[in-house]
Amino acid sequence: MELKGRNGCLQNIGMWNWAVNHWFSSLVIVAWLGMNVFLFVTFFLTFERGEKYFYTREILGSALAWARASAKCLNFNSFLILLPVCRNLLSFLRGSCLCCSRTLRRQLDHNLTFHKLVAYMIVLHTAIHVIAHLCNVEWYIDAAQATDGSLASIVSRLHWNDGRWLNPIHSNTTIPLYVAFATIPGLTGVIITLALILMVTSSVEFIRRNYFEVFWYTHHLFVIYFAGLVIHGIAGLVRGQTEESLKESDPEHCAKDPAKWGKDFDHHHCQVPEFGSIPAESWKWVLAPLILYAFERALRIWRSCQKVIVTKVVMHPSRVLELQLCKMDFKMEVGQYVFLNCPSISYLEWHPFTITSAPEESFFSVHIRAAGDWTEALIDTFQLQMPTSPKINVDGPFGTASEDVFKYKVAMLVGAGIGVTPFASVLKSIWFKLQHGDQTLQTRQIYFYWICRETGAFAWFKDLLASLELEMEGSGRTGFLSYHLFLTGWSSSMVGQAALNFDRSTDLVTGLRQKTSFGRPMWSNEFSAVASAHPRSAVGVFLCGPESLAKSLQKQCRQHSSPDPRNVQFYFNKENF
Repeated sequence: MELKGRNGCLQNIGMWNWAVNHWFSSLVIVAWLGMNVFLFVTFFLTFERGEKYFYTREILGSALAWARASAKCLNFNSFLILLPVCRNLLSFLRGSCLCCSRTLRRQLDHNLTFHKLVAYMIVLHTAIHVIAHLCNVEWYIDAAQATDGSLASIVSRLHWNDGRWLNPIHSNTTIPLYVAFATIPGLTGVIITLALILMVTSSVEFIRRNYFEVFWYTHHLFVIYFAGLVIHGIAGLVRGQTEESLKESDPEHCAKDPAKWGKDFDHHHCQVPEFGSIPAESWKWVLAPLILYAFERALRIWRSCQKVIVTKVVMHPSRVLELQLCKMDFKMEVGQYVFLNCPSISYLEWHPFTITSAPEESFFSVHIRAAGDWTEALIDTFQLQMPTSPKINVDGPFGTASEDVFKYKVAMLVGAGIGVTPFASVLKSIWFKLQHGDQTLQTRQIYFYWICRETGAFAWFKDLLASLELEMEGSGRTGFLSYHLFLTGWSSSMVGQAALNFDRSTDLVTGLRQKTSFGRPMWSNEFSAVASAHPRSAVGVFLCGPESLAKSLQKQCRQHSSPDPRNVQFYFNKENF
């Protein structure tokens, strides 16, 4: 009983901590799902029960309602899909939210997650829409070819020559392929669907990580997607009865006997029903986000055209290239990132890299690890040691979660391999602040964890860590930075050498005073130690690393946060770009 009670208590604490960290995200998701359900149900019932579409339903059945309801949800999600990738808008919102709580600002870091969720919803409604319209085409053709005197066959033949028709199929020999490739809705529908399939399939983690160029190029098919979406409904092939015709020919009474149309019966006068198209609405939904995104792209193009000077090039171990750059009026915050373009490699490709310099420095720098065709080509280009450096274009900077590091009194920084880059900016900024006696620094303690597979990676920033050691010792703040280095790719001989030299004042692997640990961190122990040392603090946990590590740290944040908001709380933040 005691064990069950304890497990139940831990479960409740975990749920409470999850709610504290994710309540706003959950609210946004619930509102978004609710809007999708509301639009789908509302328009499904409109086309399933509305008298305006009585005769259309005689031909198409419920497939009409499925097609139109999914189309409305497609418009809504197409309205949303571009907003999370308007990076300048997000950076502006992040800056304007400085007076808001950290919980609200942290939601902006989930922009790509929301972008993916919206994309999945678009895929779902596209599948429903396509399947429903495939059924509609078959039933339009069947009704046009029918000779059984049914109501569907009668209304299908009305007004073929005067434009007030209901059935767009005006021939007994029409085949579905004709509708798919010889009509505006059919052809644009095929193009939209193919573009969507290519965008989604090229966005899977494997392709995006290993063949970024494929992902980048196919993702720009969104231009074709939106162009097709705007054009898709202008032909108005799906129709309903006009308002004027409804007044003179109520389908509830007049559909009983089409032979008496134009005559009085049952005290009703029934004219031959007339039909009109449903106005195209997609452009109304996507016009505003398209204008916003066009402005975003124009701003980025303008900024990317500004001159960039390469002031220094450093080749680090493990094929990591450091570029130090200068650009007029370039202003940044710690942990931000930029997009780089090298025209000599590709005019169109832009790749994101975290800035590793501090805002206090006169230049900004990036560290680029060989991790694909483009980065390999860039490193090879700079290694050729040409008389002049190749031209580099820069777009940014853009905001990230790491900007909020100094808003916490206690921060845990976790970098995996090259994922250390945003925290290099943070640590450099700390070094400058300590040197100049900056009294505005609210942070009182930083725990820094760097996990690497090979010893050469530590050379990237070990000079920075050594400088921080000396600076904090000289300023009497030796406890301010607690850093821990972990080597995951090691041999037994390396461990033996480290054990033999353990009494040395400096580490055998890095030459720093802090000894390197072999293996991965025991995160439960680390979080417990931080929670014990800071029992009443809000601790910001910042990660730049793989998703598996993110899940582990999120779990630790939930488990070690107190149910009492006055006690220690861990807030998880992850780099996303």
